[in-house]
Amino acid sequence: MSTLSTTFERMNTFTAVFQEAEEGGYVAFVEELPGANTQGESLDEARENLREAVELILDANRRRSLKDLDASRLIREPMVVYAK
Repeated sequence: MSTLSTTFERMNTFTAVFQEAEEGGYVAFVEELPGANTQGESLDEARENLREAVELILDANRRRSLKDLDASRLIREPMVVYAK
């Protein structure tokens, strides 16, 4: 059994959805990641805010899932999943 001991960065692709808000600006969310939602005055601001929200959620989920685990007994490796 091999152990991947180095930290690796992953590039993920998600579906970002933007909707014009009646009061102006944009509301944004990611279909595949519950809780990843935000808003912005412009489409560019909404995109940047959404990117930041996704990064924060993924980091928090990663930290929470590894909390209280013995790192010396873990096997971590990249996994590619294709979904429609």
